[in-house]
Amino acid sequence: MRVEVDAGAGAGDPVMTRRTLLQRAAGLGLATSTLGALDLLALVPAREAIAAKSTLPEIQFQIEKFIAPAVKVEGVRARFGPLYTTFATFALTRAPTQADQATLARALASIEASYPFSPSGVFTTVAYGIPYFERLPGGMAGTIVAGHMPRLISEPQRYALEEAVPGPTDVSAQNPEVSKQRFNIPVQIESNDMLVTFRSDSTEIIDDALAWLAGESSTLAGENVGSSGLGGLLSATSRRLMFTQIGLPRKIAEEQGLPYAEVVNPESPMWMGFVSQQVGSSGAPAITTFRGNGSAAFTTARSGDYFDRGSVVHLSHVIQDLEQFYEAPSETYVRREAEMFSADPVPRPGNANQFANGGGPAFIANVFSNPQQAAREATGTTTFDGQPHIAHTTALQRTSRASNRKPIHIRADGPGFDSLDVPDGSQQPKLHFSIFVPTADFFATMRRSQASLDLAAQYNVAPENLGIERFLTATRRQNFLVPPRRNRAFPLVELS
Repeated sequence: MRVEVDAGAGAGDPVMTRRTLLQRAAGLGLATSTLGALDLLALVPAREAIAAKSTLPEIQFQIEKFIAPAVKVEGVRARFGPLYTTFATFALTRAPTQADQATLARALASIEASYPFSPSGVFTTVAYGIPYFERLPGGMAGTIVAGHMPRLISEPQRYALEEAVPGPTDVSAQNPEVSKQRFNIPVQIESNDMLVTFRSDSTEIIDDALAWLAGESSTLAGENVGSSGLGGLLSATSRRLMFTQIGLPRKIAEEQGLPYAEVVNPESPMWMGFVSQQVGSSGAPAITTFRGNGSAAFTTARSGDYFDRGSVVHLSHVIQDLEQFYEAPSETYVRREAEMFSADPVPRPGNANQFANGGGPAFIANVFSNPQQAAREATGTTTFDGQPHIAHTTALQRTSRASNRKPIHIRADGPGFDSLDVPDGSQQPKLHFSIFVPTADFFATMRRSQASLDLAAQYNVAPENLGIERFLTATRRQNFLVPPRRNRAFPLVELS
């Protein structure tokens, strides 16, 4: 396998090349073959330079002004961020102090001084789980957290940040009737203190920033800058690499010899053959924050509050059963499209050959009709095959939009290919799912809508017609709070 090439290693030194590749792969949580394949197969995007801005966004994940504008493909407007994203989770070895808070603030500023806030550099987002807030005096119930944590407008006794729960179709003791055909793995609700997300067109830049932040290196962007000072405080618990580029899943499938490689659409950025980066499928950053905007607001947060422009990010790790998803002759392009987008009507008929190269277009518009569209499909009255169906997209749209039809979330997810949580240790296609929402309750409601077990029971929808639920196994879930930029370094510590 062509995995020995590493442009970052010493030329003509195969031992150093191999060692460097192994170190980088381990740092990114990957097999060497996967990193080698990505380095060889991914195309570094040719991006137009965007003028540097002196002020970085208060909403940490508001990067749309720093990336290329949307493009139109097959009549569908889509927008692609950086090629790579690493989700790095950490446990803290102790409760952080005010000195630690200052150290983290300096470290994050050093990364942004060393690398531009752009795809050619790195975008950094820092978030905190409930275990972090429990380390503060009094924990989640103490006066410090209680005095600053946004609450639900609808139920003021509840915080905007609550822990993730197993979804209705997750393998879990809470769902004894749920099982998966190939990856029957119970979901784990994680207990990480921190989530640090790095996004860049370069895995080497991500690896460099991550190694330095975690105290594993004293160099940053090729300069000896000394230690970050966080090595004794941060303990890495997982590192998950996501890649998003048109055609890359197909290239990886072919390079790795996956049995369904010829069915993966060569124009898709996702393993399941359809684009999910449509401009119309995500909301404005402000709508996902605690403060909200003119379209929707869900919490008691007001301008100037400690967490006003903060948000909740849900992170889950999903194994995709693509052997089942692409199974011939049953899973035709039309069925896959109906499972993903709409069964009434199916957006596009696809090609005469429903399997070769995906069987049809990869770019399908994310159309919002109304919240009742899923129930209409479930009746089966006018679906493409006359059977009751509930599509993934129409199910989500039961509760994902404001009254003015604007989405109330931003998805920042994409494909992976690794062995994390796979029982036999094999590398498998993954969906690294990340979504920004105004409250944890909002996401839990969306997740119930996605499953739509209520509609399935009401209209007797067969399990094989219930969206894409049977092809997905979520093995990990956790919710985190993303503070505003000004309070991103160990929030609330200065008040303790």
